[in-house]
Amino acid sequence: MTHPELFVLRHGETVWNVEGRLQGALDSPLTDTGRAQAMRQAELLQAAQVSAAIYSSPQGRALQTARIIADKMGRDVIEASALREVSMGAWDGRLVVDVAPTDPVDPLLWKFDAPGGDRLEDFRARILAFVRGVTDPAILVTHGVTSRILRGALLGLQDTQLGNLPGGQGVVFHLRDRVQTVLG
Repeated sequence: MTHPELFVLRHGETVWNVEGRLQGALDSPLTDTGRAQAMRQAELLQAAQVSAAIYSSPQGRALQTARIIADKMGRDVIEASALREVSMGAWDGRLVVDVAPTDPVDPLLWKFDAPGGDRLEDFRARILAFVRGVTDPAILVTHGVTSRILRGALLGLQDTQLGNLPGGQGVVFHLRDRVQTVLG
Protein backbone atom coordinates (compact mmCIF):
# COMPACT_ATOMS: atom_id res chain seq x y z
CA MET A 1 0.00 0.00 0.00
CA THR A 2 1.38 3.37 -0.96
CA HIS A 3 0.99 6.26 1.45
CA PRO A 4 2.41 9.72 2.02
CA GLU A 5 5.23 10.38 4.46
CA LEU A 6 3.89 9.69 7.97
CA PHE A 7 5.08 10.50 11.47
CA VAL A 8 3.42 8.14 13.97
CA LEU A 9 3.40 9.03 17.65
CA ARG A 10 2.00 7.33 20.72
CA HIS A 11 0.44 9.49 23.41
CA GLY A 12 2.52 10.38 26.47
CA GLU A 13 2.53 8.38 29.68
CA THR A 14 -0.78 8.29 31.55
CA VAL A 15 -1.85 7.60 35.12
CA TRP A 16 -3.16 4.18 34.04
CA ASN A 17 0.09 3.36 32.19
CA VAL A 18 1.89 3.83 35.51
CA GLU A 19 -0.72 1.66 37.28
CA GLY A 20 -0.46 -1.08 34.63
CA ARG A 21 -4.11 -0.74 33.51
CA LEU A 22 -5.48 -1.45 30.05
CA GLN A 23 -7.02 1.77 28.81
CA GLY A 24 -8.49 0.62 25.51
CA ALA A 25 -11.68 2.60 24.92
CA LEU A 26 -11.43 4.26 28.35
CA ASP A 27 -9.07 7.07 29.29
CA SER A 28 -6.82 8.50 31.95
CA PRO A 29 -4.90 11.79 31.97
CA LEU A 30 -1.27 12.34 31.07
CA THR A 31 1.25 12.43 33.90
CA ASP A 32 3.92 15.12 34.18
CA THR A 33 6.23 12.67 32.43
CA GLY A 34 3.63 12.23 29.67
CA ARG A 35 3.40 15.97 29.09
CA ALA A 36 7.20 16.17 28.92
CA GLN A 37 7.23 13.29 26.40
CA ALA A 38 4.74 15.17 24.21
CA MET A 39 6.94 18.27 24.36
CA ARG A 40 9.93 16.13 23.36
CA GLN A 41 8.00 14.77 20.38
CA ALA A 42 7.22 18.33 19.29
CA GLU A 43 10.91 19.21 19.57
CA LEU A 44 11.89 16.18 17.49
CA LEU A 45 9.38 17.13 14.79
CA GLN A 46 10.60 20.72 14.76
CA ALA A 47 14.26 19.65 14.60
CA ALA A 48 13.39 17.49 11.57
CA GLN A 49 11.58 20.51 10.07
CA VAL A 50 8.37 18.56 9.70
CA SER A 51 5.54 20.59 8.24
CA ALA A 52 2.45 18.42 8.17
CA ALA A 53 -1.15 18.22 9.28
CA ILE A 54 -1.65 16.78 12.77
CA TYR A 55 -4.31 14.08 13.10
CA SER A 56 -5.20 12.68 16.50
CA SER A 57 -7.29 9.99 18.06
CA PRO A 58 -10.20 11.70 19.83
CA GLN A 59 -9.39 9.90 23.08
CA GLY A 60 -8.25 12.31 25.79
CA ARG A 61 -4.70 11.03 26.27
CA ALA A 62 -3.88 11.24 22.56
CA LEU A 63 -5.71 14.52 22.07
CA GLN A 64 -3.89 16.07 25.03
CA THR A 65 -0.57 14.93 23.53
CA ALA A 66 -1.51 16.24 20.08
CA ARG A 67 -2.52 19.64 21.47
CA ILE A 68 0.83 20.03 23.24
CA ILE A 69 2.59 19.25 19.95
CA ALA A 70 0.27 21.47 17.90
CA ASP A 71 0.71 24.43 20.27
CA LYS A 72 4.49 24.15 20.03
CA MET A 73 4.35 23.85 16.23
CA GLY A 74 1.67 26.52 15.67
CA ARG A 75 -0.77 24.08 14.06
CA ASP A 76 -4.31 22.81 14.54
CA VAL A 77 -5.33 19.28 15.49
CA ILE A 78 -7.72 17.30 13.31
CA GLU A 79 -9.56 14.59 15.25
CA ALA A 80 -9.73 11.24 13.49
CA SER A 81 -11.83 8.54 15.15
CA ALA A 82 -10.06 5.86 13.09
CA LEU A 83 -6.93 6.48 15.18
CA ARG A 84 -8.59 5.54 18.49
CA GLU A 85 -7.17 2.66 20.50
CA VAL A 86 -8.37 -0.92 20.35
CA SER A 87 -11.36 -1.52 22.58
CA MET A 88 -10.66 -4.40 24.90
CA GLY A 89 -14.31 -4.69 25.88
CA ALA A 90 -14.65 -6.26 29.32
CA TRP A 91 -10.91 -5.80 29.90
CA ASP A 92 -10.89 -1.99 29.48
CA GLY A 93 -9.76 -0.47 32.77
CA ARG A 94 -8.54 -3.77 34.19
CA LEU A 95 -5.00 -4.37 35.42
CA VAL A 96 -2.86 -6.10 32.80
CA VAL A 97 -1.74 -8.71 35.36
CA ASP A 98 -5.37 -9.70 35.94
CA VAL A 99 -6.23 -10.47 32.30
CA ALA A 100 -3.03 -11.04 30.29
CA PRO A 101 -2.09 -14.63 29.48
CA THR A 102 0.77 -15.79 31.69
CA ASP A 103 2.77 -16.90 28.65
CA PRO A 104 1.30 -15.16 25.59
CA VAL A 105 2.23 -16.55 22.20
CA ASP A 106 2.41 -12.93 21.02
CA PRO A 107 2.90 -9.84 23.20
CA LEU A 108 0.28 -7.86 21.25
CA LEU A 109 -2.32 -10.06 19.58
CA TRP A 110 -3.87 -11.40 22.82
CA LYS A 111 -5.48 -7.97 23.26
CA PHE A 112 -7.82 -8.83 20.36
CA ASP A 113 -9.23 -11.80 22.29
CA ALA A 114 -10.99 -9.61 24.87
CA PRO A 115 -14.69 -10.39 25.46
CA GLY A 116 -16.70 -7.71 23.66
CA GLY A 117 -13.57 -6.04 22.26
CA ASP A 118 -12.37 -5.14 18.77
CA ARG A 119 -11.25 -7.88 16.41
CA LEU A 120 -7.95 -7.58 14.56
CA GLU A 121 -9.19 -7.62 10.95
CA ASP A 122 -11.89 -5.00 11.55
CA PHE A 123 -9.48 -2.86 13.55
CA ARG A 124 -6.79 -2.98 10.84
CA ALA A 125 -9.36 -2.23 8.11
CA ARG A 126 -10.50 0.89 9.99
CA ILE A 127 -6.96 2.23 10.31
CA LEU A 128 -5.97 1.47 6.72
CA ALA A 129 -9.15 3.07 5.35
CA PHE A 130 -8.12 6.25 7.15
CA VAL A 131 -4.54 6.14 5.80
CA ARG A 132 -5.85 5.66 2.24
CA GLY A 133 -7.59 9.02 2.63
CA VAL A 134 -4.42 10.85 3.71
CA THR A 135 -2.78 12.33 0.62
CA ASP A 136 -0.13 14.63 2.11
CA PRO A 137 2.54 14.16 4.78
CA ALA A 138 0.89 13.79 8.18
CA ILE A 139 1.58 13.49 11.89
CA LEU A 140 -0.61 10.80 13.46
CA VAL A 141 -1.01 10.91 17.25
CA THR A 142 -2.43 7.62 18.42
CA HIS A 143 -1.93 4.71 20.85
CA GLY A 144 0.38 1.77 21.44
CA VAL A 145 -1.61 -1.02 19.80
CA THR A 146 -2.96 1.24 17.05
CA SER A 147 0.56 2.42 16.23
CA ARG A 148 1.93 -1.10 15.91
CA ILE A 149 -0.97 -2.35 13.78
CA LEU A 150 -0.70 0.71 11.52
CA ARG A 151 3.07 0.60 11.15
CA GLY A 152 3.10 -3.17 10.69
CA ALA A 153 0.55 -2.99 7.88
CA LEU A 154 2.44 -0.21 6.10
CA LEU A 155 5.74 -2.04 6.50
CA GLY A 156 4.25 -5.28 5.14
CA LEU A 157 4.80 -7.29 8.34
CA GLN A 158 3.00 -10.49 9.26
CA ASP A 159 0.69 -10.43 12.30
CA THR A 160 3.16 -12.48 14.31
CA GLN A 161 5.82 -9.78 13.79
CA LEU A 162 3.72 -6.87 15.12
CA GLY A 163 4.54 -7.40 18.79
CA ASN A 164 8.24 -7.08 17.99
CA LEU A 165 7.89 -3.59 16.56
CA PRO A 166 9.42 -0.98 18.82
CA GLY A 167 6.96 1.14 20.73
CA GLY A 168 7.32 3.72 23.41
CA GLN A 169 6.13 7.07 24.51
CA GLY A 170 7.98 10.23 23.57
CA VAL A 171 9.12 8.61 20.31
CA VAL A 172 8.45 9.63 16.71
CA PHE A 173 8.31 6.89 14.07
CA HIS A 174 8.91 8.16 10.53
CA LEU A 175 7.52 6.04 7.69
CA ARG A 176 8.43 6.62 4.08
CA ASP A 177 8.62 4.16 1.18
CA ARG A 178 8.00 1.12 3.44
CA VAL A 179 10.92 2.05 5.68
CA GLN A 180 10.63 3.04 9.32
CA THR A 181 13.14 5.22 11.15
CA VAL A 182 12.99 6.68 14.63
CA LEU A 183 13.52 10.40 15.09
CA GLY A 184 15.73 11.31 17.98
